[in-house]
Amino acid sequence: MPLYTNSRWIVNEKGKRVKLACVNWPSHLETLVAEGLNKSPVDEISKKIVATGFNCVRFTWPVALATNESLQSTTVEKWFNGLGLDQSISGIKIHNAGFLSLTLIQAYQAVVSNLGDNNVMVILDNHISKPGWCCAKDDGNGFFGDEFFDPELWLEGLAKMATLFKNTKNVVGMSLRNELRGNNQNVSVWRRYMQEGAETVHSANPKVLVILSGISFDNDLGFLRGNPVNLTFTNKLVFEVHRYGVSIGSGWQNGNPNDVCGNFMKTLMSNAGFLMEEGYPLFLSEFGGDQRGTNVNDNRFLNCMFGVIADWDLDWALWTFQGSYYWRQEEPDKEEMYGVLDKNWNEVRNKSYMVRVNSIQFPHQGPGLFDDEVVPYNIIYHPLTGYCIQNNSSLDQLSLGLCEESTAWIYNTSEKTIMMSGTVDSCLKAAEIGKPVKLGSDCNNSTTSKWKMISDSKLHLSSNLTNGDTVCMDIDNGVVITSPCNCLKEDAECDPGSQWFKIIESRRKTMLE
Repeated sequence: MPLYTNSRWIVNEKGKRVKLACVNWPSHLETLVAEGLNKSPVDEISKKIVATGFNCVRFTWPVALATNESLQSTTVEKWFNGLGLDQSISGIKIHNAGFLSLTLIQAYQAVVSNLGDNNVMVILDNHISKPGWCCAKDDGNGFFGDEFFDPELWLEGLAKMATLFKNTKNVVGMSLRNELRGNNQNVSVWRRYMQEGAETVHSANPKVLVILSGISFDNDLGFLRGNPVNLTFTNKLVFEVHRYGVSIGSGWQNGNPNDVCGNFMKTLMSNAGFLMEEGYPLFLSEFGGDQRGTNVNDNRFLNCMFGVIADWDLDWALWTFQGSYYWRQEEPDKEEMYGVLDKNWNEVRNKSYMVRVNSIQFPHQGPGLFDDEVVPYNIIYHPLTGYCIQNNSSLDQLSLGLCEESTAWIYNTSEKTIMMSGTVDSCLKAAEIGKPVKLGSDCNNSTTSKWKMISDSKLHLSSNLTNGDTVCMDIDNGVVITSPCNCLKEDAECDPGSQWFKIIESRRKTMLE
């Protein structure tokens, strides 16, 4: 610490990439206290964040907490009493009794401090102005000048929070505003205030990354193409973007997944991804889905989204860590189905989901991490499971395994062969339908060793058998096989998730050893 930017990468003082693998932890609702202190000791929560592989927390706050001195000085116990949250008070007495006598701002600081004690980086996120659940177009918190969104008060809040945490080493960034939105959003107004907010934060604390969000619920930064922001400082600017399944309504469920995923990737690049090409880090500061597995829209979105995150090697923050809320939308102890932890904050909610999250927590590229002599190679990533293709020589078959232990492959884009790195003539070959993919030779002269990326999603790896049949790579009980290609177009009832693979470029030395 502190962190800087180097083109599209976030780096430390030595120029080495630091990948943000964050999780959101809210403190912006009416209760104004980090969720879950009624369920578990704060140090246990911090340690669970580390144990589940996250190195960073996007910690939310409302403008009111930073600017309303009367609110700041109210104790946690008095505030919760006023909200009628007796059950939450009882839980805090059991797990975090010392917090009840802290003021609301002291409680916020105490959580940040404990995260620091556990070597967790923190990004302070101004989520909203008036405390409450976010977000709706007409909630008065959406855009500069809305009912509860006073730009001058917002600037005051940014300055106070930047100053308050100026000497807090684990606070590495400040996100200026969450999900700007609503009928009043305007690009020229965005530019005016976001530039002023960025300068305000940097002036108060030049050590932190300054993170700017877009419009339309942070789905759109396209207005910056060829027209960047004008700031007095350099090497500190990051842009953030959000994506959920509901970002396009029920489009994932109602459309063909390949068509929708292909269009999704094009739109994401057009609205935000281009910023990486223009030399800025892009932080996917919110994404996630219903972990019960019953939401078709979320399931299909996540299959595509995990592939994009892995391919682009993005910095990101998952929504979300909490298993429940003290109080959300008039409901006490409301469960969060997107949460990493279960309702009681004891166990991971969905272990297979966390395998997918863990698979994107380590970097594949970036300055200072890898030996310059390492020639780029490929891993073959399966977004549905979060695993990668390995050569299991003991069983003479290809199977899925942890991506940290993935076999290194070389995908020849002209010959369409997938060679095992370090070999002269050992490549993936299709066999019969329903049979395992094998390692074979005669790679350049056989149709069964040619693998094309087909469908609009470019996530199908397709080959031709000796009899002329077209097949796609697939998974059967963890074994890599070939099957007839599914769901290539039009069919909205079909789910191609098991046949989706992403060929990713990597320079991780550990995979070659």
